[in-house]
Amino acid sequence: MSTEERWDDWLVAEHELIERAMAVLKKNLDQVMQGHPDFLQMRRAVDFLLEFGDKVHNTKEERFLFPRMRERGIPAEGGPIGVMLLEHDMERRLLAGMQGLLGGLSAADEESRRRFVQDGLEYLKVRAEHIWKENDILYAMGRQVLGPEDAAFLVEEFARLDQESYGPGARAKFQQMVKEAEEGGTRRRLVEELSAAQLHGIFETLPFEVTFVDAADTVAYFNRLDKQKIFPRTRSVIGRRVEKCHPEKSVHMVERIVEGFKNRTLDKAEFWIDFRGDKVLIRYLPVYDDDDGSYLGVLEITQEVGWIQQLTGQKRLLD
Repeated sequence: MSTEERWDDWLVAEHELIERAMAVLKKNLDQVMQGHPDFLQMRRAVDFLLEFGDKVHNTKEERFLFPRMRERGIPAEGGPIGVMLLEHDMERRLLAGMQGLLGGLSAADEESRRRFVQDGLEYLKVRAEHIWKENDILYAMGRQVLGPEDAAFLVEEFARLDQESYGPGARAKFQQMVKEAEEGGTRRRLVEELSAAQLHGIFETLPFEVTFVDAADTVAYFNRLDKQKIFPRTRSVIGRRVEKCHPEKSVHMVERIVEGFKNRTLDKAEFWIDFRGDKVLIRYLPVYDDDDGSYLGVLEITQEVGWIQQLTGQKRLLD
């Protein structure tokens, strides 16, 4: 938006973007209990409502509009501003809860799905009424008490926040985010912007050893192939069944961990041992698909942590 536009037009236009994302969410909530929503589309809608609707739009009101209205005599306590702030808190709480459930929703039980739908419908109800209150009541009150200097200040700060949050062309980016939510389709992951050489370099630079066992329980990858390792491995381990990579006495524990990850009764497994004069931490984490929540495998992370245990005091970035 240009600086010639009114502050209330700016916020109303953002409400329209939010309502488009709300429509996407509503359409998919209707399908959740039947088990066939567009999970990617729904995630994009929830992410937009939280990242833009709360962290950009609501922030403009909380940081700039509401304080300026208070300065001009509109009370926060016992007035519409106080109500708006309470509803902002309710909206972000509901969205954060939904965002946390989305990753495992495709494999969730009926009760978890029902709770997700209830939170979603509650959010849609609160947000729809909130938008009406602001468009028809709060902004009208603001127009009565805010003068030209206030209006110029608000538009300038709104533009500054957009720039700080999303860089040049922020408005076009917001439009694109909503469009992607409406269209669904395939997620373009950030990792797709990296070359194979960059990915390899990143994994080889990690200050710990990682091994990935795929959904078929076979070793698919490990880093630091030609470097010193805590537990040496060679290329021959690739394609080997995971139970063939552990001592026989511990195989049953490995199988229990993997099964726990597959049925989602475990979210991690951690062990630590004394080895070659150091403390070694071994962690197992499940890997799930971001889009549909399906099980992809297990990530094993092995790290010497004795030096971490000895840390004391503080060392700041510039020390």
